[in-house]
Amino acid sequence: MIDGPYFVFTLLGVLGTGLVAGVFCAFSTFVMKGLAALPPAQGVAAMQAINVTALMPAFMVVFVGSAVLCTVLAVVTFVLWPDEGTVELLLGSALYLFGSFGVTMVANVPRNDALAKMDPGTPEAARYWPTFVSEWTMWNHVRMVASAAAAISYVLALT
Repeated sequence: MIDGPYFVFTLLGVLGTGLVAGVFCAFSTFVMKGLAALPPAQGVAAMQAINVTALMPAFMVVFVGSAVLCTVLAVVTFVLWPDEGTVELLLGSALYLFGSFGVTMVANVPRNDALAKMDPGTPEAARYWPTFVSEWTMWNHVRMVASAAAAISYVLALT
């Protein structure tokens, strides 16, 4: 069984990846649907505001901190190669680092950046908005599932 600081790091991994999964779940299940129901100018403006506030420390500490923690767990697991939980720890780290953090960087952030450059009231923004919502939400589903799976994998490593 995992113990000591390794146990604490794994437990924090469960917490961090689970919290991120919850945030992404909220966006996938009702936030984006609510924003999509607004007129395009209002939806674009609201999403632009959300993207600015998402960069504040409250979320970034959990999101980036979980990525750092997953990296530490992966490295420590490779170095120590424990008798139990190795596969679960490495899988949990990979799921979060690639499926959540990585997808954010290559799929969601570029869409957020494109939206940020638009004036919400323009025809260009109105045309882009449905595509943004559809594509962004699809990739958000991937992030949600990967983050939740990472949390489950870390829980399994503790059992």
